[in-house]
Amino acid sequence: MWLIDKLAEGYISEAIERGELSGLPGEGKPLNLDDDALVPEELRAGYRLLKNAGYLPPELALQREIREVEQLLSQIDNPETRLAVSKRLSFLMTKASVARGEKRNQLLEREYSEKMTKQMRRRS
Repeated sequence: MWLIDKLAEGYISEAIERGELSGLPGEGKPLNLDDDALVPEELRAGYRLLKNAGYLPPELALQREIREVEQLLSQIDNPETRLAVSKRLSFLMTKASVARGEKRNQLLEREYSEKMTKQMRRRS
């Protein structure tokens, strides 16, 4: 157990002994925790803290931006502006797919190929 965990447990135990945690709203009722089963255990506390502060994890922020750009695209009539926004949407969708790992193998293969090509050029 980390030192910070021991300190926190100590403070909580002292507060319970003094009765400071009795009679609080919601006492005895189950906690309503968000479903964070897909978030790795070591990131859950941090993500919950950020969410409570009004911030989103990068993956969700990216999904929100994609939805906003899609809505914007549906409202644009100007062909030049529409093309620019379409490019932005394409970029965001590629970024999201890379984040999900769908393109990871292709990117790794390309990176490996480029490194091998550089090494072969050096040797020749």
